[in-house]
Amino acid sequence: MPPLAAARRYTSGMYWIAWKMLIGNRGKYLGIIFGVVFAALLIAQQASIFCGLMALTVSQIRDVEGPAIWVMDENVQFVDDIKPLKDTELFRVKGVPGVDWAVRFYKGIGRARLQEGSYEQMILLGLDDATLIGAPQDVFLGSIADLRSPDAVIIDEAGYKRIWPDEPFQLGRVFEMNDRRAVVVGITKASRTFQSFPILYTRYSQAVRFAPPERKVLSFVLANPEPGLSSQEVCDRITTQTGLQALTRSQFIWQTIWYYLQKTGIPINFGITVLLGFIVGTAIAGQTFYLFTVENIRQFGALKAMGTGNSTILLMVLSQAANVGLIGYGVGVGLAAAFGWWTQTTTRLAFFMPWQVLGLTAAAVFVIVLVASVLSVRKVLVLDPAIVFRG
Repeated sequence: MPPLAAARRYTSGMYWIAWKMLIGNRGKYLGIIFGVVFAALLIAQQASIFCGLMALTVSQIRDVEGPAIWVMDENVQFVDDIKPLKDTELFRVKGVPGVDWAVRFYKGIGRARLQEGSYEQMILLGLDDATLIGAPQDVFLGSIADLRSPDAVIIDEAGYKRIWPDEPFQLGRVFEMNDRRAVVVGITKASRTFQSFPILYTRYSQAVRFAPPERKVLSFVLANPEPGLSSQEVCDRITTQTGLQALTRSQFIWQTIWYYLQKTGIPINFGITVLLGFIVGTAIAGQTFYLFTVENIRQFGALKAMGTGNSTILLMVLSQAANVGLIGYGVGVGLAAAFGWWTQTTTRLAFFMPWQVLGLTAAAVFVIVLVASVLSVRKVLVLDPAIVFRG
């Protein structure tokens, strides 16, 4: 047999022996896997809930399709930090070279008085009267064009169910906002928001009547660059010429996320939970893997007595750890994904699992199995092969 083929066969045989040793004690084998599964499940689940919460904070930016640029007061820190502008700022933005078009956009909180006499807080969005830019894209009952009717509003599906629970969808429902009549002319699907209030879409001129009276009411100016110009270049021109803060859609999303990361306790709370999952998983897997190695110390000694080198022993232990890590990672992430699917169908818990969460969990599992294998392999590497001849 050629030397290379013999070496491959020898290596495969060593891996097979390592596998048989690993599953020889089913209890400890399952115990090691349980530690990794627990860590992977907790890390992936908590990280996904955290990502879901962050997605809620920027859902209304993502839902406004069309404009590539958001213009606002220079002190605005995130999407709900409304600092109204003068209406004349719209014309200043339109006058900046490179701006293709610009429209008004109102965002605020209003209080609706229902016919039953109860009150409900609502997120009020006012769209440009002429173009209706920023209108919802998934109106499944009614039409966006109906917003041009007097007192017309479109409400999101979740908000409708919250206000009129267990009642069928029905257009023409009437309620009051700021002592003015509002008529539901459409129902749309909209992304959930961080506040979870019902969302109302209406024309800008109508929104300022529904809202409490203020001297300045313009929340944002939505704009688009001329063809051939980048959004960032036009943002820089707007900021230089008007003194307002102009951000691309992506920049505004990340500015909002960074605000919540820096100014709230959300990342600390979830970070502590993820860290505890990592520590507990490492402790369970490391301790069980060490006990497994101690129990099989005579078998490793026999292999060394037959001439097996430390490098081969090390590869055997690492292959055992890799086997445990892959199984534990797959089961843990699968359970976290199943939990996310369940929450999406039965509850309103925020859950979003991007590929970064899978990568973070994989890295954590890799460290866990690496630490576990290092704790156990040291005893094997310094093992005296003569142990197999002792009583």
